[in-house]
Amino acid sequence: MSFSLVIFDCDGVLVDSEILSAEVEAEALSALGVKVTAHDVMQRFLGLTQEALEERFEHDFGLKLPPNHAETTRSMLRAAYVERLEPIPGVRDVLQSLPMPFCVASNSPPAKLGLGLSITNLFELVYPNIFSAKLVARGKPAPDLFLHAAKALGADPADTVVVEDSVVGVKAAKAAGMTAIGFVGGLHHMPPSEETLVAAGADHIAETMDEVKALILA
Repeated sequence: MSFSLVIFDCDGVLVDSEILSAEVEAEALSALGVKVTAHDVMQRFLGLTQEALEERFEHDFGLKLPPNHAETTRSMLRAAYVERLEPIPGVRDVLQSLPMPFCVASNSPPAKLGLGLSITNLFELVYPNIFSAKLVARGKPAPDLFLHAAKALGADPADTVVVEDSVVGVKAAKAAGMTAIGFVGGLHHMPPSEETLVAAGADHIAETMDEVKALILA
């Protein structure tokens, strides 16, 4: 079908950041006495907003996070981004070649979004169409953010395709009545990522940005 809008998630779709975020959260939790690995964090908490992430941490691990936890992890993540963050291979070519409008819609806070996109030199390719969950009442897996982005850009949700790497993102796309491409090309993905995204409702699976482009333009 022909789409009138493409919505990209950011972390794990445009920038290969999810592995870095998971490593930082695991390190911060380990410092608080919680035995957890980056793999555990990715498997259980991928794609959540920072607020939801911290609530789940406190619930699942039975601890009270210090008031400065988010600030601490932001500082650690900034250092990791500067040293190691890379764009997803091929994403720049896709963004430069799409014939229809596209945007970014992410559960990440604006500062994290801007940092990741700037470090990877993608910011100017997507600006000003960058939407954070801070703009809506509920982040993913609720459909609010994707519906907000589609409305802002004058697109019908039924004619919109979303590229997502997480279960919460795929669920949000389907709840919004949009086509969902599950992307498993980030460093954080490993089996059974594909099956997990399909079970969440993904209409298609792509391992590379070339495959994403082919699905969008099919």
